[in-house]
Amino acid sequence: MTAQPMPGPWDGVDPDHHSEPPVDPWAGDVPPEDGDEAAVRRIVLTPASAIKPRRVAWCWDGRIALGTLALLAGPEGRGKSTLSAWITARITRGDLPGEHLGRGKAVLICAAEDSWEHTIVPRLMAADADLDQVFRVDVRTADDIAVGLSLPRDLHALERAAADTGAALLILDPLMSRISENLDTHRDGDVRRALEPLVAIADRAHLSILGLIHHNKSGSADPLQLVMASKAFTAVARSVHSVIDDPDDEDGQRRLFGTPKNNLGRGDLPTLGFTVAGHPIETDDGTAWTGRLHWTGEVDGTIAEAMRRAGTDPDDRSAATEAGTWLTDYLEGSGGTARSADIKKHGAAAGHSQDALKRARRRLKLTTENVGFPRVTYWSLPGTQLEHQSEQPPRGDAPTALTAPTGSAGPQLEQSERSEQGAETAAPTDAPIAKETPR
Repeated sequence: MTAQPMPGPWDGVDPDHHSEPPVDPWAGDVPPEDGDEAAVRRIVLTPASAIKPRRVAWCWDGRIALGTLALLAGPEGRGKSTLSAWITARITRGDLPGEHLGRGKAVLICAAEDSWEHTIVPRLMAADADLDQVFRVDVRTADDIAVGLSLPRDLHALERAAADTGAALLILDPLMSRISENLDTHRDGDVRRALEPLVAIADRAHLSILGLIHHNKSGSADPLQLVMASKAFTAVARSVHSVIDDPDDEDGQRRLFGTPKNNLGRGDLPTLGFTVAGHPIETDDGTAWTGRLHWTGEVDGTIAEAMRRAGTDPDDRSAATEAGTWLTDYLEGSGGTARSADIKKHGAAAGHSQDALKRARRRLKLTTENVGFPRVTYWSLPGTQLEHQSEQPPRGDAPTALTAPTGSAGPQLEQSERSEQGAETAAPTDAPIAKETPR
């Protein structure tokens, strides 16, 4: 039997109705070898029985999985780079909860906007990073000309660099500037052409990738909708983390860090507060000042709820301040604790709405406890001991936001809002304030 040739691009085309060959949407992706189009692309079938399941391994326990792309999103100038320096330092020192705890690992950083000499290295020093384990990623041409890393063009060289250093994390700051100029970052297909091969390399190299990306100007309260450019960025990423101003901080210094998307882990991770304080670094030619991150503990509610509060009217914020003054006086007069139902009843009589009281509770960092059956919710000033705690089982030491294990039993209810609706039947979920402070 004579072998039949593979169909070509002209097969089946009527020359009377077509002046040029049909367009191949994949043309130019991979050049044919020796004219053999069959060697360019092929379908590979693998039975599911041949694929061994794997557990999820974490670079940062519960937040950033190994072998995946994570996004760190937020408005410009809110501390994303300072937070990434804190993560870098913890990985290089081996004290970030996760797969590499106890073993310092290398971190690759590709930064396009900040000066390494004036900004990045001082920031890493302030975070106490092991500088021998941090590597700047540069790309040079055959003519020894420095050019920016370009995705997907430099993927294979990037994979070799990760293997050579044994890196645990690659930081792309910002991620948008690393996408090839030939691709449109507002088109899903173009973004996927850059990111999906990057994720495949990350999986092979057991490398986590953290891409920093800005928020858009849409004004949305949805943290995923706020990520700029194509929605493919948040679709390809397995986790998305957000940094915003804390709308309840009257001093305007505190930032919030939350995880609105976490495909491989818990969806109820606590929101964390932090500040960035000036920190001196001694250099050969004098003192340089940089920023250093300080965690302030866990914050009630999700990052999306905080974004919604940020969009509230200034009059509402003033109402929360007035409600906070009344609430403090009321609790102090009640021995430091009171039933939430009584607080809302007397607060309404004093002219304070339930929303204002709830915002005041968050600002004052009141604790909440659910006691007895049917459950009764109590609000308490920090440090107040409930007389009813004997009715509750021992709570022990709850995990902090920085050390919570991924194997924690199922999602916990948000203690603040759900426990106060209807019959107030939600279980207590207060966690202790995270004590971790950058070294």
